[in-house]
Amino acid sequence: QVQLVESGGGLVQAGGSLGLSCAASGIIFSIYDMGWYRQAPGKQRELVAAITTGGSTNYADSVKGRFTISRDNAENTVYLQMDSLKPEDTAVYYCNAQFRRLLVSYWGQGTQVTVSS
Repeated sequence: QVQLVESGGGLVQAGGSLGLSCAASGIIFSIYDMGWYRQAPGKQRELVAAITTGGSTNYADSVKGRFTISRDNAENTVYLQMDSLKPEDTAVYYCNAQFRRLLVSYWGQGTQVTVSS
Protein backbone atom coordinates (compact mmCIF):
# COMPACT_ATOMS: atom_id res chain seq x y z
CA GLN A 1 0.00 0.00 0.00
CA VAL A 2 2.92 2.33 0.54
CA GLN A 3 3.71 4.18 -2.64
CA LEU A 4 6.20 6.85 -3.52
CA VAL A 5 5.70 8.14 -7.02
CA GLU A 6 8.28 10.43 -8.55
CA SER A 7 7.66 12.75 -11.43
CA GLY A 8 9.48 15.49 -13.25
CA GLY A 9 12.54 13.75 -14.59
CA GLY A 10 13.74 14.29 -18.10
CA LEU A 11 16.44 15.62 -20.36
CA VAL A 12 17.82 19.10 -19.80
CA GLN A 13 20.80 21.09 -20.96
CA ALA A 14 23.65 21.96 -18.65
CA GLY A 15 22.80 25.10 -16.73
CA GLY A 16 19.12 24.38 -16.92
CA SER A 17 16.61 23.57 -14.23
CA LEU A 18 14.32 20.73 -13.40
CA GLY A 19 11.86 20.14 -10.60
CA LEU A 20 11.11 16.72 -9.19
CA SER A 21 8.08 15.76 -7.16
CA CYS A 22 7.40 12.71 -5.04
CA ALA A 23 3.88 11.98 -3.93
CA ALA A 24 3.57 9.60 -1.00
CA SER A 25 0.64 7.48 0.02
CA GLY A 26 0.11 4.76 2.57
CA ILE A 27 2.19 6.44 5.27
CA ILE A 28 1.62 9.14 7.82
CA PHE A 29 3.71 11.51 5.79
CA SER A 30 4.25 14.10 8.48
CA ILE A 31 6.21 11.74 10.73
CA TYR A 32 8.62 10.58 8.03
CA ASP A 33 11.91 12.12 7.14
CA MET A 34 12.12 12.46 3.38
CA GLY A 35 15.04 12.38 1.04
CA TRP A 36 16.19 12.37 -2.52
CA TYR A 37 18.91 9.98 -3.60
CA ARG A 38 20.54 9.41 -6.93
CA GLN A 39 22.47 6.66 -8.58
CA ALA A 40 24.59 7.02 -11.67
CA PRO A 41 25.88 4.04 -13.66
CA GLY A 42 28.79 2.41 -11.88
CA LYS A 43 28.32 4.46 -8.75
CA GLN A 44 26.76 3.88 -5.37
CA ARG A 45 23.45 5.41 -4.53
CA GLU A 46 24.05 8.66 -2.71
CA LEU A 47 21.99 11.02 -0.65
CA VAL A 48 21.33 14.24 -2.51
CA ALA A 49 19.10 16.08 -0.09
CA ALA A 50 17.04 15.32 2.97
CA ILE A 51 14.35 17.08 4.92
CA THR A 52 13.21 16.12 8.38
CA THR A 53 9.73 16.11 9.79
CA GLY A 54 10.52 19.49 11.29
CA GLY A 55 11.71 20.97 8.03
CA SER A 56 15.46 20.88 8.64
CA THR A 57 17.41 20.24 5.45
CA ASN A 58 20.71 18.69 4.53
CA TYR A 59 22.45 18.55 1.17
CA ALA A 60 25.30 16.74 -0.42
CA ASP A 61 28.24 19.07 -0.90
CA SER A 62 28.03 18.56 -4.64
CA VAL A 63 24.57 20.12 -4.86
CA LYS A 64 24.66 22.79 -2.19
CA GLY A 65 23.52 26.11 -3.54
CA ARG A 66 21.97 24.51 -6.60
CA PHE A 67 19.31 22.14 -5.30
CA THR A 68 16.48 22.84 -2.89
CA ILE A 69 14.40 20.25 -1.10
CA SER A 70 11.03 21.11 0.34
CA ARG A 71 7.93 19.33 1.55
CA ASP A 72 4.25 19.98 1.71
CA ASN A 73 2.71 17.85 4.42
CA ALA A 74 -0.79 18.83 3.38
CA GLU A 75 -0.13 17.31 -0.03
CA ASN A 76 2.06 14.42 1.14
CA THR A 77 4.67 15.56 -1.33
CA VAL A 78 8.38 16.23 -1.26
CA TYR A 79 10.05 18.30 -3.94
CA LEU A 80 13.53 18.72 -5.31
CA GLN A 81 14.21 21.86 -7.28
CA MET A 82 17.38 21.47 -9.30
CA ASP A 83 19.03 24.54 -10.75
CA SER A 84 22.30 25.08 -12.58
CA LEU A 85 22.36 21.45 -13.57
CA LYS A 86 25.61 19.83 -14.57
CA PRO A 87 26.28 16.71 -16.63
CA GLU A 88 27.53 15.01 -13.49
CA ASP A 89 24.03 15.35 -12.05
CA THR A 90 22.88 12.74 -14.54
CA ALA A 91 21.44 9.83 -12.60
CA VAL A 92 18.30 8.05 -11.61
CA TYR A 93 16.76 10.01 -8.78
CA TYR A 94 14.89 8.18 -6.06
CA CYS A 95 12.50 9.42 -3.44
CA ASN A 96 12.87 7.95 0.03
CA ALA A 97 10.73 7.98 3.15
CA GLN A 98 12.24 6.93 6.45
CA PHE A 99 10.82 6.41 9.90
CA ARG A 100 13.94 5.84 11.94
CA ARG A 101 12.21 4.45 15.02
CA LEU A 102 10.83 1.55 13.00
CA LEU A 103 14.03 1.03 10.99
CA VAL A 104 12.12 1.17 7.74
CA SER A 105 12.66 2.93 4.47
CA TYR A 106 10.42 3.15 1.45
CA TRP A 107 11.63 3.89 -2.04
CA GLY A 108 10.09 5.21 -5.17
CA GLN A 109 10.61 3.70 -8.57
CA GLY A 110 13.06 6.37 -9.61
CA THR A 111 13.05 8.94 -12.35
CA GLN A 112 15.80 9.52 -14.87
CA VAL A 113 17.48 12.89 -15.00
CA THR A 114 19.85 13.43 -17.89
CA VAL A 115 21.87 16.61 -18.24
CA SER A 116 23.51 17.19 -21.58
CA SER A 117 26.56 19.35 -22.15
